[in-house]
Amino acid sequence: MDQTIVEDIIKKVMDQMGASEAAPATSTAQKATCDESIPVELSGRHVHLCEEDIQELFGAPLNYVKELSQPGQYLCKERVRLIGPTGVIDNVAVLGPARPKSQVELSLTDARILGVKAPVRQSGDVAGTPGIVLTSGTGLAGLQEGVIVAARHIHMSPADAARYGVSDNQKVHVYMDGERPAVFKDVIVRVHKDFSLAMHIDFDEANSCGLGRNAKGKIVGVTQEA
Repeated sequence: MDQTIVEDIIKKVMDQMGASEAAPATSTAQKATCDESIPVELSGRHVHLCEEDIQELFGAPLNYVKELSQPGQYLCKERVRLIGPTGVIDNVAVLGPARPKSQVELSLTDARILGVKAPVRQSGDVAGTPGIVLTSGTGLAGLQEGVIVAARHIHMSPADAARYGVSDNQKVHVYMDGERPAVFKDVIVRVHKDFSLAMHIDFDEANSCGLGRNAKGKIVGVTQEA
């Protein structure tokens, strides 16, 4: 899309946010944007498993297939079936390494298919969330809780955060230049020394603005906390 059109859309969006929010956000957004886009990666449904559930499902350690964009995270050979109150989803990816608690990350569409009321949460925040049944070719594990829709977020290293002028757990607004341009509000910034710069959204969100390969987003404002 032509840069002039992009800038015009961003200006209109900022105007619509209202003077009380847009005015203080503008100086931060100018520092954060710096004409640098952020790579956007689409996150499909997947599960993270604790050691106990790995043994229940597979009876052996997970088998590494390939590294993911975030250092230390990897796709495994193993796959699981999700069984919910009203539906089933097969061939769901398992990501390693093992975690302290098992977690299932879905889109809202997936949650409706399965019949679970999955809340939008940050990864790891599973207290009070719905449970689900996972099966493999050889085992079964029942989760009492752990089903979430992952909140849209941006991974950054401390150096990235300094360059964009943002901080850990801050929420920002990101302009998405797809076939149906949109601004995603309240995107959580997550900062860690081991993170690689990338924004993660699910396929529902990507399809809503017509994102394709090599998608990028641009920070255009910050959320003013009450």
